[in-house]
Formats: sequence, structure tokens, C-alpha cells
Amino acid sequence: MKVLELFSGIGGMHFALKCSGVEGEIKASIDINPIANSVYKHNFPDVLLLNRNIQSLTPKFINSLDVDTILMSPPCQPFTRNGLQKDVLDDRTKSFLHILEILPELNVRNILVENVKGFEGSQMRELFVESLEKCGFVWQEFILSPNQIGVPNSRHRYYCVAKKGPEKFSFEVGALKTELPSWSQEICYPISDILNSSENLEPYYLEDKILRKYAKILDICHSNSKNSCCFTKAYGRYLEGTGSVFTEVSENVVKAIFEKLSVCKPDAPEYLELARKLKLRFFTPWEISRLMSFPESFSFPESLTDRQKYMLLGNSINVKVVAELIKILQ
Repeated sequence: MKVLELFSGIGGMHFALKCSGVEGEIKASIDINPIANSVYKHNFPDVLLLNRNIQSLTPKFINSLDVDTILMSPPCQPFTRNGLQKDVLDDRTKSFLHILEILPELNVRNILVENVKGFEGSQMRELFVESLEKCGFVWQEFILSPNQIGVPNSRHRYYCVAKKGPEKFSFEVGALKTELPSWSQEICYPISDILNSSENLEPYYLEDKILRKYAKILDICHSNSKNSCCFTKAYGRYLEGTGSVFTEVSENVVKAIFEKLSVCKPDAPEYLELARKLKLRFFTPWEISRLMSFPESFSFPESLTDRQKYMLLGNSINVKVVAELIKILQ
């Protein structure tokens, strides 16, 4: 594969290509976010990385890169449940619409798109598959989550793979699928496998004001847990629905503490004393990157803050899931 990586972010698609074992080369990567680009360049210093607006790309320029495959994860905010759901009216869809507009002029044989669950019911999706059909592609859509293939994290996402005819897939295409033809359900490895004991964890423990307000509603993971909630870009700043937290305390002890908390008012001194015994902390950016299947070789530049790292990871992909999809494109 000769790949153009659009909306390249921190390099999730690039790592997925490497993880897939499929022979290929990233000919160019393009993203407008300078912080994401600094991470990409840190991990892939030799790749042609362009910091530019995708709407500025011309068919002539893309074809000059000699690519036959496009991997992309366009902005998901227009389609998220918590967003305004403006769909094609959201300015952030303009770059994706531009790619669809010039698609008939591109020498591209393979396409892989990732987006948030909910995209499958959008107007943007309708325009996308109409463009694929007009350009002679066959395609298959999926809703997949990494916990289907042994990764202890729920992150349901929309995916579409497309091949230019007369090429075909090795399976029959049709309605949206919730598993890959080659998959078999795997038992997830425990959370303990991604914990990083070498880090200074003190900054990640939940503050007292958070414990008072949110202790009872958090999704808590233990070392033996085999699932975690989807991590979003707001993780570390907001607590509800942004991802799980971790405790080294056993499940039985946590249960006993919560039984006491249930009959205790949050503003009572004993409430905070009990909540502190839960020893709840955020997962570190390093740990979340491993839950999202980034390899051991992946790292962030030292200049980035944890807040920036959480935001970038929340906007990224699960490498292992995308690697499996790339395999069926070859």
C-alpha cells in the first residue's frame, strides 16, 4: 500500500499499518493541529508531514504523491451525542466534503474511514457512500469495539473500508456489521497489564473536591478488571462519561467503603475520610495509550502537558482495531 494519511493526528493510522503486518508506506500525512503534529513528528521523524488545511489539497497534488490508499479519521464532533449534531452544516465537515468532491479525480484504490458511533445515521454518511458508489467502489461498514478482540476498553466506533472495482473483498458485503468476518470473541486481558509502576502517580489521585462530588458515580477499575469506559478528550477535566478511574484497593474493600458512604452525607468530615480510602486515581496518558493499543515505542514529547495528551488520545483511534481493518484491505 502507498498511503496518504489524512487527519493524521498523533499517528494512530500509521501505527495501525505497522501493526497490521501489511506491506505499505506512508507517503504523506496531513493534519492542521500543530500539537498533534508535534507528537506525530516525534514518533515518525522521517515521514512527510504537512501542517495544512485539507481543503487546500488538489487532485494534482494528491496524485503527485503516488498513493493508492487513503486512511482517515475526520473530525467527529459534528456527529457526537454530546455535541450540537449539526452534521453537514458544521464547518468541521468541510474538509471531508472536499475529499469527497475531488475523489473522482484521485488515483485511489483503497479507503478506510473511522468516526464516532452515530456517524452511520448522519447526512454526511449518506454523502460519503453516494460518492463511493459514483466512483465505482465496493464498501462495507462496521461498528466495532476493542473489547471484542481482547482489549479491556469499550470504544464503539464507525468504520468503513472501500475497494475500487473490479477489486472485491473476500466476504460478502452488505448491511452494517458488528464484527469482522475473521474475528472470534477474545477474552480481554486484565487492566494490570497496562499499569505503569515506574511513573510518579501522586499527581493523578483524585482531589478531595472531586471525591465529595463524584465518588459515587465513577466507573472504577481494579487490577483484575477486564473492561474500562471509553476515554474522551475531556478526561482529567470532567468526570461524568469521560472514562474510568483506577484503584489498587480490592473490590471487597471498595464495596464495604461504598456501603458506609451510602449512609453518609457528602459534606460530613467522615465522608471525605472514607472516600480517600478508595485511593482513586486517573489513568495516566501512558496507560491510556496502551489501552488504545499504541505500541511500547510510542511516546509524547516532554513539552506536552497531561491535559494536551488526554485531548489528543481522546481524539485518536484504537490501533489494534484499525490494524485488523487494514488487513482486509490488502
